[in-house]
Amino acid sequence: MEEFLQHTKSVLIKSNELPSVHVVLGDRECGLDSTVSALVYAYFLYKTHPADYLYVPVLNIQRSEFPLRSEVVYILQQLNISESSLTCRDDIDLHTLNKEGKLALTLVDHNRLTSYDKALDTAIVKIIDHHEQGHIHCEIIQEPVGSCITLIVSEILQVAPELLNQQLTHLLRGVIILDCMNMTAEAGKMTIKDKEIITALEQRFPDFTSHQDVFDALLQAKLDVSGLSTEQILLKDLKELLEGDAKLAISTVYMTLEILNSTGRGECCELGFTGSVLC
Repeated sequence: MEEFLQHTKSVLIKSNELPSVHVVLGDRECGLDSTVSALVYAYFLYKTHPADYLYVPVLNIQRSEFPLRSEVVYILQQLNISESSLTCRDDIDLHTLNKEGKLALTLVDHNRLTSYDKALDTAIVKIIDHHEQGHIHCEIIQEPVGSCITLIVSEILQVAPELLNQQLTHLLRGVIILDCMNMTAEAGKMTIKDKEIITALEQRFPDFTSHQDVFDALLQAKLDVSGLSTEQILLKDLKELLEGDAKLAISTVYMTLEILNSTGRGECCELGFTGSVLC
């Protein structure tokens, strides 16, 4: 995986004129499911399709936002995948590529582009998603499963199961376990297909750590805000509501206000933060 990412990044950096590019684009939230879906599906295309395209997984955020995705940072570090090998939105000009007729686009973990990217609709060739269907003009793989990774692994198992080495299997398994809330029926996230895919992955490498250990580690990483500034903490889980010209931003912070202030981050008021602090 790292070798593929380094190769892709080197072409993006060194080429004065890019060849045709097939971008696998995750959603704007850029959580673990979206990020890993983009990385793994682009790698799958690179390994199984003709070299007519440069296959590029793109994280649908600015590079400055990457540290806010702490669970993504954690699991990629565990697998020795460097941040420098990743491609973020500000590393590639999708709109120019589309105008030049050089862009093919696969959406993973979402099925609608933002208003800013609406012009890229014409470049979409495939959608892999587990949410409500949005597009009908391209190839679609859509099922209401707990994790988009479940759909991607299903395709890999059918076409190129030999790609699922231990590193990749560990990565995919962890995402499904987190998305499906530790594979517990009580959480209501896991489907029969999620369970079947987890079983298929674990049969390949049966000595993996327990579901509980994986879930606890990823959940702790997701909630980790150590090393982040107050501004980054408020941006980490930010939701915006729009009504006419008015915009309301709501931040969820996973600690009490007392703890937030005790860590030396007392500048909340200076940043205009007036929302609730949840623990």
